[in-house]
Amino acid sequence: MSTKLESSLETDVSASGDTAVVRPRPTWWVKLIAFAACLLTLWHIGASFLWIAPYSALREIPTQEVLAGYMLPMFGQSWSVFAPEPINGDYHFNVRAVIEKDGEQVETGWVSATDVELSMIRYNLFPPRAGIQSSEVASGQMNAYNKLNADQQAVVGLDFAKDDGEEWMVRSFEKLEGDNPSTEAYMAEEHLSTAYATQVAYAIWGADAVVKVQYRVSRQNVVPYEDRNDPSAQRPDPTFSTTGWRLPIEEEGQSRENFADTFRAQFERIQP
Repeated sequence: MSTKLESSLETDVSASGDTAVVRPRPTWWVKLIAFAACLLTLWHIGASFLWIAPYSALREIPTQEVLAGYMLPMFGQSWSVFAPEPINGDYHFNVRAVIEKDGEQVETGWVSATDVELSMIRYNLFPPRAGIQSSEVASGQMNAYNKLNADQQAVVGLDFAKDDGEEWMVRSFEKLEGDNPSTEAYMAEEHLSTAYATQVAYAIWGADAVVKVQYRVSRQNVVPYEDRNDPSAQRPDPTFSTTGWRLPIEEEGQSRENFADTFRAQFERIQP
């Protein structure tokens, strides 16, 4: 019995030989957990390096799809906060709706979804991911919008509040002279933006009341760097992507209840 006990313990004797510290050996499952944690850490560091580094053939070892699936949306990052092109402006996503009220259709005022979300992370040591969703949606939509030509941007500004509104928009793009592959990329951002605006409208005015929605994306640059010490310097006027009215869109698997519980509570909290 004593032999087994002694074999399961490690004895460390001090240099003087006077004292001994007996430490139990880690069990097999502790070693297994530690080994798995080391592997996970190595994978995370390697994936993060491949994600933020310039594109190379190394990215194809785990494949781009595997990297994107792991890094997004929780670990997405880029070098955009550093030189030579740091972030120099703010995006805002605003929503309004036409709702049924007392048997009539009423147009609401604009609500800044971005202000609601930013209030979740301001002065918060543990900011939720929900605090930056509208900014990311707005950035993607405006970047795609700016790649359209003037005629295509005019199409985006039309109302497509019909059951096949997106198909009508695509056909309207196709009728224009010239071929611009950016329209396909824009339609993906258009769909995402409308779906997000739908959730905001449902959260504020109720899903049963909302008839159609409209979103407005704006970007406002910061004070130019060379004018940073000028006390009278003001930020440039914001630029907008003009869009028309759309029918509400919901994606499969979305939970309007969960979105509304989080968004509406914060919206009501910041109201004057």
